[in-house]
Amino acid sequence: MYKTVLVPIDMAHLAEGKANVTLAASYGAQGAKVILLNVVEDIPNWAAIDLPAGLLEKSVESIRAQLQEIAKASGCKMDVDVRTGHSYNTILEVAEESKADLIIIASHRPGLQDYFLGSTAAKVVRHANCSVLVVR
Repeated sequence: MYKTVLVPIDMAHLAEGKANVTLAASYGAQGAKVILLNVVEDIPNWAAIDLPAGLLEKSVESIRAQLQEIAKASGCKMDVDVRTGHSYNTILEVAEESKADLIIIASHRPGLQDYFLGSTAAKVVRHANCSVLVVR
């Protein structure tokens, strides 16, 4: 059983994320810490100029509220973390900071671009210092 479980959730694939929350509760030891994480991709400066002021902050708060609802619906105490940055780097940073001993991450069917660049899940698997459960 794991003491700290990190569950990155992609809001575009919320159903998979909710299923992973259920898995996290079952893989965690009694009193385990479960962290729900969403990474909002940075908006390049050249693109941010044309966007309404405060859009990123509103997006972060909206996602935080959605994750808190998911955590509340699970019936378990879970921490919620929303950060900006590149997905796989940020997931690995949070895993290190929180001393996670398991990351539960969803995977999607790879497209052609994934064969050349690698998916976020594949990068997390290759570089994580803890166990990673990839759910397809």
